[in-house]
Amino acid sequence: MGTDGDDELAFPRVPDSNADDDETVAFPETGSTAPRSRHGTDHARDGAIETGTGDSCGPETCTCGEKTGDATAQDQPVATDGAGVANVDETGDLGEIEFTEPAEGVSQDVDNGEPDVRVGVPDGVDLDTPEYSIRSQMNDIETPDEKTWFMELDEAVIGADRCIQCGTCVAACPSDSIGVGEDDLPKLVKMCTGCSLCWDFCPRGGLRYERQWKITGGEDNVTGAGDPITEFSAKVDDDWTEGAQDGGVVTGILATLLEEGEIDGALIATESEDEPWKAESFLATTEEELIENAGTVYNQTLALGNLDLKRWEHKLPDKDWDDLSLALVGTPCEIEGIRALQDFDWDYQKQNEGIRAVDYTIALMCTKNFNYYSLIGEQLAEKRDISPDEIGKMDVLHGKMMVYGRDGEMILEEDVENFHDAALKGCDECADFTGFCSDVTVGSVGSSDEYSSVIIRTERGMKAWELTEPKLDYHDLEDRSAIGKLQGWDKKKAFESLERPFDPDAPRFIDYADHAENYGTALNPHDQGY
Repeated sequence: MGTDGDDELAFPRVPDSNADDDETVAFPETGSTAPRSRHGTDHARDGAIETGTGDSCGPETCTCGEKTGDATAQDQPVATDGAGVANVDETGDLGEIEFTEPAEGVSQDVDNGEPDVRVGVPDGVDLDTPEYSIRSQMNDIETPDEKTWFMELDEAVIGADRCIQCGTCVAACPSDSIGVGEDDLPKLVKMCTGCSLCWDFCPRGGLRYERQWKITGGEDNVTGAGDPITEFSAKVDDDWTEGAQDGGVVTGILATLLEEGEIDGALIATESEDEPWKAESFLATTEEELIENAGTVYNQTLALGNLDLKRWEHKLPDKDWDDLSLALVGTPCEIEGIRALQDFDWDYQKQNEGIRAVDYTIALMCTKNFNYYSLIGEQLAEKRDISPDEIGKMDVLHGKMMVYGRDGEMILEEDVENFHDAALKGCDECADFTGFCSDVTVGSVGSSDEYSSVIIRTERGMKAWELTEPKLDYHDLEDRSAIGKLQGWDKKKAFESLERPFDPDAPRFIDYADHAENYGTALNPHDQGY
């Protein structure tokens, strides 16, 4: 940059060095009296601005305090280009910073009003959060037809009390936006992207489950009890089966698959440590864990929402997740969900490796499942004075709800219809009593006491049976008609409850608009103050 005459560039607010001696330069005043230049430093080096033409500052023009003394300097106007500097002393040195400790035990003064009421709001100002529908009012943007949001699943299934707590929506979400609330129902935990997958794979929403039967098991899987490869009445001949449900076949198959190295773990149900007889998902990786958790707990675990392998990493072998193999035990709707998810090579985020790792599926025969709090809390504890702590075993058999004590004595035998209010309402729409999409189906219907009815449906299921066969006491299925009759009853109930057509030949996924037309659900809940 030049230093002579016209070549010199002018800077804003910097005085011309050729100005007359008596020419004054005005600086904006500041609210701070702290000097900007440090005492005893080279002004040129630090960028100090001289306001006269002399070789050094004098008493009349000094603003740094070097010629006038600190007291005089504090009384002089300070050259500055803006607000003053905080936390510096009169020489410009940064001093110690004092922090104010936060108050403890002090709450907002709300004049003895409600703690969630805002105070001091100016008149005419509305601080309430606007509804989602404000989007339309502000932007006049319509939701794209091809997008279905979690709020629509919530409107049509969860809020409509039709959720069967299978966890498929949690597993399907590619952004991990869906979690499980304290009420054991799916909840949105972060922004929904409108990918539609939670809706598409929900067995009470967009998944036409009867179409999934045919895709999984073939054309014959739409009548009666399906077209199984073979059927047996079986039990495991071992002492530990006393605590198992019926013949302990499920535990026996899983233990054999672990022993043979076919699987690395099995996702089953365990009893909650905090709430007696409440089922929770559990990954068993040893025979001891399987035996300890033998038996049936009559509420859902949202099993498919618990396939995040990082959660179970401490129990799994040290191998690449792509090489892991799991078995999944669940209700027919859960097996429908996992089969549909596995049919598509999409990224399911946290649940992805777990979904891909499931190689064996075992369905439990099921006409309906129950809400834990309604069944154990209201129906048994409150209405029938049966404490959860005194229950040793529960069973639903021959149309009866059976409850046994810790010593094995029966303390309740009552028509299961009397517990209808505790059942999940979405179960009424299910026509899949025997788990058409599973490798193996196990239940008690069709076999005598202490035996389980076993239906082998796939070649993989046949392999599991053949490996387990040496440990089993088994014979031909005792009563095929019993299973067929209950399957027929279950389908009749579903036909009465379904508001949509039952059509195994229709497309696998049901559009939300079609569902809304059949069920009378709001088409655009986000535009209606969702």
